[in-house]
Amino acid sequence: MTSTSAEILDNGEPRTRTDLVVSVLAGGLLTAFVVAALLAPQATGDVVTAAFTACASWFGPYWQVLLLATFGIAVVLGASRYGRVRLGGDVEPEFGTFKWLAMIMCTLLAAGGVFWASAEPVYHFADLPPAYADVPPGSTEAVTVALAQSFSHWGFLAWAVLGTLGAIVMMRAQEKGLPLRPRTLLHPVFGERIQRHWLGTVVDVICIIAVVAGTVGPIGFLGMQVSYSMSTLFGTPDDYAMQVAIILGLTAVAVISVITGVDKGIQLLSRFNVWLAVATMAAILVLGSAAFVVDGFLGGFARYVQDFVPMTLYRGDTEWLSSWTVFFFGWFIGYAPLMAIFVARISRGRTARNLIGFTAGVAPVATALWFTVLGGTGIMLEQRTPGSVSGPLTDVGLPAALVSIAQQLPWGGVLGVVLLVLTTTFVATTTDSMSLAIATAGTTCGEPNKFSRAFWGLLMGVAAVALIAVGDSGVSALQSFIVITAVPAGFVLLPTLWAAPKVLREMAAEQGITS
Repeated sequence: MTSTSAEILDNGEPRTRTDLVVSVLAGGLLTAFVVAALLAPQATGDVVTAAFTACASWFGPYWQVLLLATFGIAVVLGASRYGRVRLGGDVEPEFGTFKWLAMIMCTLLAAGGVFWASAEPVYHFADLPPAYADVPPGSTEAVTVALAQSFSHWGFLAWAVLGTLGAIVMMRAQEKGLPLRPRTLLHPVFGERIQRHWLGTVVDVICIIAVVAGTVGPIGFLGMQVSYSMSTLFGTPDDYAMQVAIILGLTAVAVISVITGVDKGIQLLSRFNVWLAVATMAAILVLGSAAFVVDGFLGGFARYVQDFVPMTLYRGDTEWLSSWTVFFFGWFIGYAPLMAIFVARISRGRTARNLIGFTAGVAPVATALWFTVLGGTGIMLEQRTPGSVSGPLTDVGLPAALVSIAQQLPWGGVLGVVLLVLTTTFVATTTDSMSLAIATAGTTCGEPNKFSRAFWGLLMGVAAVALIAVGDSGVSALQSFIVITAVPAGFVLLPTLWAAPKVLREMAAEQGITS
């Protein structure tokens, strides 16, 4: 890796240069998709569904192996002497461990932090995964299987692909003067010319579109889901005006956060989110059944570890896989290049072991606990009163699980409000962090300016407002589109499997780490 020249300002910082080609192409393609969805929602949805099915079928096995390989290599590197390598130069970390981990966790979890956490374990409990079809329905084993399957989607593999090898390669590139852009992940293959080649532009645009699709989807769903939940809990109108108001409010929070920067808005919102999540967990444990949750977590996590490889590589029912494992894996792969940029941006000064241990170790365990508190409580209520959670979940969808769980606990109205606030802040933290990452991906050098950061936050909010005008079909189509973009993103990530060990060896030699 070689450094690139950049114009330096009087304060010693490089002058910001925006890549208008990348920004215009990415923004234009998003606009074209929104227009197509508004003018021909059925046709657009059919095309995306057909492409989604083909991509999940053809590339699903590759994604499963890629995530498993990424996790395995990351663990080996973190446990080896290379784990002592300090990333991004000999500097102290910019953020404390709690602030740093809060930003990473809140960025990944997004809407999954509440809606999927409450719904997915109940889905798998009510309709057991095909690999466990012989497990007695409603049994204690069914509880552990349902939780373990949820952990397999949101656990070690997801976190590893989003925050380990790619981030290591990015931090080494930044240290050598290369920009934090998706194309930089291909530097080990193409060298310096990837920074000027048309292929680099294509890679940047595709990776930006993937993250935009994966972020606009949760924003749109949030508007519809919070509107539905408020209507159910408090009788407020569940209409387009309410949905728009919710989305615009979330967008305003995210834009203000991203404008104020990582050291202010983003980390403050993330810390608030984490503390609110901890308080919510404590409340649910007290109001629900702490014993059931603890037993479920221990049993589910043990089953997850025991069946880790078989669950990861399961290929028995391709239709089920495209709805669950392959869908989530494709979603995370689509996010991974931009997440690598964000993680690299906030992780300078940390050791490789610190990065891998917290991102691919601590964060997945915390996620599993959170899924057990929400989803496990849902399973407990479903066992007590069959159909009380699964019925509304089947009839209405994800938000119904959250509302049903809240309503069956003491202080359900208050708890429901807290959960809705938490959902909103989860999505807001993803929106502000990804707005920063997208703006960074469209910048050739220097920090992205405030206008660029705000532009992407506003554009994603406006796109969500437009798409919900045609109902959830438009938002669903865009969210499914991220799995299509995961096809090229999966190949962009492939070089990190050998590039990350290589750069750690180089840095270990430079830092005098020999044993």
